[in-house]
Amino acid sequence: MNILIEQGRVIDPASGRDGVADVAVAAGRIAAIGQAPAGFAPDRRIDARGCWVLPGLVDLAARLGEPGNEHARMLESEMAAAVAGGVTSLACPPDTDPVLDEPGLVEMLRMRAERLHQARVLPLGALTRGLKGEALSEMLQLTEAGCVAFTQADAALPNPLVLLRALQYASTFGYAVWLRPQDPWLGQGVAASGPLAMRMGLAGIPVTAETVALHLIFELMRSLRGAADHDGARVHLCRLSSAAGVALLRQAKADGLAVTADVSINSLLLTDADIGYYDSRARLVPPLRQARDREALQAALADGTLDALVSDHTPVETDAKARPFAEAEPGATGLELLLPLAVQWGQQAGGAGLTRAIAAVTHAPARVLQAGHAAPETDGCGRLTEGVSADLCVFDPAARWRVTPQALRSQGQHTPFEDRELAGRVRATLVAGQVAFERTTADGACAS
Repeated sequence: MNILIEQGRVIDPASGRDGVADVAVAAGRIAAIGQAPAGFAPDRRIDARGCWVLPGLVDLAARLGEPGNEHARMLESEMAAAVAGGVTSLACPPDTDPVLDEPGLVEMLRMRAERLHQARVLPLGALTRGLKGEALSEMLQLTEAGCVAFTQADAALPNPLVLLRALQYASTFGYAVWLRPQDPWLGQGVAASGPLAMRMGLAGIPVTAETVALHLIFELMRSLRGAADHDGARVHLCRLSSAAGVALLRQAKADGLAVTADVSINSLLLTDADIGYYDSRARLVPPLRQARDREALQAALADGTLDALVSDHTPVETDAKARPFAEAEPGATGLELLLPLAVQWGQQAGGAGLTRAIAAVTHAPARVLQAGHAAPETDGCGRLTEGVSADLCVFDPAARWRVTPQALRSQGQHTPFEDRELAGRVRATLVAGQVAFERTTADGACAS
């Protein structure tokens, strides 16, 4: 289908483009930006006047609930939430039930996702079998099945020797290892250590839980870089949460280590004060920390020390959240909130600016994927240039809406941002040139 997106403000941080133009889509790709090709006849038009036309978002941390919740059709709901939020490519962790440590499970997930014709699903394979932290998974077979990197997700990996062997093996074949830095023994708590956790009687997780893990990761990376038969491991750090962690990351990058990192939208905008009166919607992993940590994370994302911003989308059932704070299941929905919250951060006083905010959820996370042994379909994601796959979204910055469970498509309708009024909402999402989502004109969509 030929689609002409008319007179939107085209913003592409990868190329530096920012201006009003038409976007012509043909055969699943962007045929032209500006003047349509000779003979181009649109089958449909999308009026994007007053809207922004952006690259489709690339989310590096989104749990989809499958395999394991097929009976609840969770994949369908979470994929619908993704495209409603403008997310066209997403990486999903392997801590499912069963764990993504077998090629057949990976192939099944990809096949089910492809049948929905919505966002691209990029599975992360289990670093160790069953995520038990003992024997390494069959990384070669999992890569052939479609895994783009390997991780323990939030599962503990207490044996440094296993981590060293995983980094050695991955670096030999050019695979990327994604790690969430938290010491499994120091990290046994439910809230960030500090005066608030102490007053509330909540078990605290100290900053050292993150920094101790980072020191170990970086020292193992340095040891491999110095080995004669290794060029060094490529590591992506998931969801940094502290100022001290940012300082260690900045030094590691200055030392030339092949490391990238992301931060969740929750840690970027919230603090432990948002726990309020034991609000389980703010029960998250990693925990929300103090204002000084939030300020350091914002500065690091603005200057590129932190590469990407993620939703950390984790759908949690109501029964699992309706418990005392310490017993509630951690996690929050985020796919539909990522873009408006990123824009809010970029445009706030002293913020990084709109271009950097959009880059942090498009071009920058795409580069993280492409730096590893990623799937071929990631080659053009995160960009709006002629010839690449037409993965894009039309975003209305003037739309205002309130975050309520009824306004969300995800089955996990719990978020610490509930009841907040947000500015900006996705009006349409295209994946490979097909309209995967479109908000009706009754909802205030751009006319089409």
